[in-house]
Amino acid sequence: MDGRALSARLRRISFADLPMPGARAHDAEAEETAARIIADVASRGEAAVREWAVKLGELSPDASLAIDRAGLEAALGSLPKEEARILESTRDRVLAFAHAQRAALRDIEVSVPGGRAGHRFIPVSRAGCYAPGGRFPLPSSAIMTACAAKAAGVKSVWCVGPKPSRATLAAAALCGAEGFLAAGGAQGIAALAYGAGAPPCDVIVGPGGRYAAAAKRLLFGVVGTEAPAGPSELLVIAGSGADAEIVAADLLAQAEHDVAAVPALVLLDPGLADAVDEAVGRRLAALPEPNRSTAATSLANGWLLIAGDEAEARAAAERFAPEHLELLVDEPRAWADSISNAGAVFLGPGSAEVFGDYGAGPNHCLPTGGAARFAAGLSVLAFLRARTWLEMDRAAGEEGRALAAEAAALARIEGLEAHARAAELRVPR
Repeated sequence: MDGRALSARLRRISFADLPMPGARAHDAEAEETAARIIADVASRGEAAVREWAVKLGELSPDASLAIDRAGLEAALGSLPKEEARILESTRDRVLAFAHAQRAALRDIEVSVPGGRAGHRFIPVSRAGCYAPGGRFPLPSSAIMTACAAKAAGVKSVWCVGPKPSRATLAAAALCGAEGFLAAGGAQGIAALAYGAGAPPCDVIVGPGGRYAAAAKRLLFGVVGTEAPAGPSELLVIAGSGADAEIVAADLLAQAEHDVAAVPALVLLDPGLADAVDEAVGRRLAALPEPNRSTAATSLANGWLLIAGDEAEARAAAERFAPEHLELLVDEPRAWADSISNAGAVFLGPGSAEVFGDYGAGPNHCLPTGGAARFAAGLSVLAFLRARTWLEMDRAAGEEGRALAAEAAALARIEGLEAHARAAELRVPR
């Protein structure tokens, strides 16, 4: 076994050493840098976006910042037929799942004293979709984000990301994007928030690095964003019958995402630890570059916990609240039902996390940094508003008069006399 394999041993931790969610989400340096870039874009607009993109090596000085619909279609037309077919097939599965999600949401109308009330789901007008383009450009993210927006009924979709590959531009074309802004990080997010180089968006979604994630946190309120989507995470819970090769393969698949990725493992059988370490080391050594060095770096972010029992394994998952939770255990459905905090769950050895990444159907844009404790993955809901309505008759009878009287009384309890009088005005005299 060579040096790389020896360095692949996951760090052993105890339950008390599990990283806390808040520490994983906060990145003071990234937020300070992102705030400076956002302020510059807000002040100087497209010129600032271009300057930052050029400075950070995302854009050559003479290149176009915005790629229009014709440019996206040209990229699609120049793509090898088999690559185009794969992108289209992936789009169809993701879109079918997103349409099923939308169909599960219904408008409601109910009786209230003196009238009717309800809610109606209304899509935002324009959505921005981030597609990472760092070490490994991700056309799959363009598919995931744009398909969810289109299934929700969003009319206008723009994508953004650094150094978009031809496949990423083609994916944006297949999913109905109007254009693509070739800028990443905080400058890309700010560009879509303020309409600098592309039309301003109402919602901006999608996975990204630390600066894109920081910009989304800082710009929430100027635009809508989904749950934090920063460096990726996988937690595998493996029982005594788990295959060490599958465990190792899935940990490395996560580790090669980014140097900041977090591959983690909870074992119910201590005897598996050495087998997993050996398999990780061997598989890591066989990876090509830059995948190998990226994975080797991110493995240092990960950890291995040998659980005392099943209850401790479940508690570890709840506390860590991972983006991806893979259950290589007996009766994985029962385990899934007993664990609340996870962005997406993969049940059994056949359900590889990479199938979620590459378009089995559910979205791969998921909450990271412990945000799975309070948030869900990207879906049509990110682009919809459940707007309520109320319709009451001034001559609504006894029920309506009783409601008006109670509303007025409650207003006076709170000291708001004008509220009380506005309620009483609705009651016929």
